[in-house]
Amino acid sequence: MALALLGLSALGACQSTDMAALTPEPKVDPKDRDCLARAMYFESNRSSDEGMLAVGTVVMNRVHSGTYPDTVCGVVAQKNQFAPGVMTRPMTAGKDRAERVAEAVLKGERHSLVGDAKFFHTAGMSFGYPNMNYVAVAGGNAFYQRLSRQLREGRRMTSQSEARTAQAAHIAAGKPLAMNVRAVEATQAQGAHSGILQALQRDAAR
Repeated sequence: MALALLGLSALGACQSTDMAALTPEPKVDPKDRDCLARAMYFESNRSSDEGMLAVGTVVMNRVHSGTYPDTVCGVVAQKNQFAPGVMTRPMTAGKDRAERVAEAVLKGERHSLVGDAKFFHTAGMSFGYPNMNYVAVAGGNAFYQRLSRQLREGRRMTSQSEARTAQAAHIAAGKPLAMNVRAVEATQAQGAHSGILQALQRDAAR
């Protein structure tokens, strides 16, 4: 399923425009765009904007995590983390899509269901680790959080199939799969607590 990367327009063009106008649009470094596009291109279904957006969200979560390299290229080039040859193999068909989605991510676009997840693997694969909490399935990948023993105490981890079901319900309810962190940050900076902001925060936390 193709995902139109329209920021918060699904929630109302007026609110999106007002919030985005509060902060200047960031200038995208071509090197960052190339590195991020490479991660998306070699890790996701190349016909899926949503899948690429989800991979890009993971990369940016790692950049800002404090436990991974603090640059996009540093994260993507980290050994044994992404597809072999991710930094050197040529991108052919689908390259334009990857670069377009990478540009959107670097300007603040995120997958609202991936939230703060920093991990993914090929969808359908199964692992026996008790700390894997699945949040989304997109572009041929399953995205998950690794929860500490303390965070998962008294909580049942969400399975891939349950994440798929929740995602389908999210879409059926007309909720967006894309959110823009710039717009959310701008709203928070003004101390606003609109229903739109609350919905975004709630969706990202699920």
